[in-house]
Amino acid sequence: MSVSSSHVTSSPKPGEPNRSHTKLPQPVFTTQTVYSFSPNRETLGGTAYLILHTPASDTLTRNNILVDCPAWTEANLDFIAQQGGVKWLVITHRGGSSRVRDWQSRFECEVVLQEQEAYLLPQVETQPFHRDRVLTPSHRLVWTPGHSPGSLCLYSSDQGGILFTGRHLLPTRPQKLEGGAAPLKVSKTFHWPRQLQSIQRLLNEFSAETLSYLCPGANIGFLRGQRSIEQAYDKLASLDFKVLAKTQALL
Repeated sequence: MSVSSSHVTSSPKPGEPNRSHTKLPQPVFTTQTVYSFSPNRETLGGTAYLILHTPASDTLTRNNILVDCPAWTEANLDFIAQQGGVKWLVITHRGGSSRVRDWQSRFECEVVLQEQEAYLLPQVETQPFHRDRVLTPSHRLVWTPGHSPGSLCLYSSDQGGILFTGRHLLPTRPQKLEGGAAPLKVSKTFHWPRQLQSIQRLLNEFSAETLSYLCPGANIGFLRGQRSIEQAYDKLASLDFKVLAKTQALL
């Protein structure tokens, strides 16, 4: 039986949000200050996060942080607007960006990324940084090259320390290490030894008292319903770097 053209869903025009039924963002913690979005097909299943931040000196203004790009849907746009919009859009790696011009135009936000990724967005006004950048007294960016030249993590001092890792650190497969985290070497990994060095830098900068949770930017299905990786520092400290150095790339 033929299908009437009136029932065929056309792709949205550039700038227009998709009207597909997307699950609403879910709170990661009971404080409901961090929300995770459903995986975005345009970023190969990447997970984006919205961090709600209210400056202590101004309770009427929210300087929210969007970590990577969620799906460009009406549901996501409406949710973000209801939470007070976006002050900063942080791109954790080159694969985490999608419709960046649309996001910047809609929310008039600053696009922040490591300087080695900025050339990939020539039509976007960006705020590149070199090694570290402070966004608020509670949030800062850390350059963690390896997965890509400009891969970065966002650290929040809330909840005993949260690290939003993009694809620098991902959940491990349950049969390997339940609730664990590790780097993933793939054929497109920029520099594996530097990625391992970046993890060592994180271990040097933080402690079990300052790093409690990881919020990874992909593979969240391995978390089996959990929305973050707990005991983050201890799990990173337990990684065997000699074994990791010999890891073969996945295709």
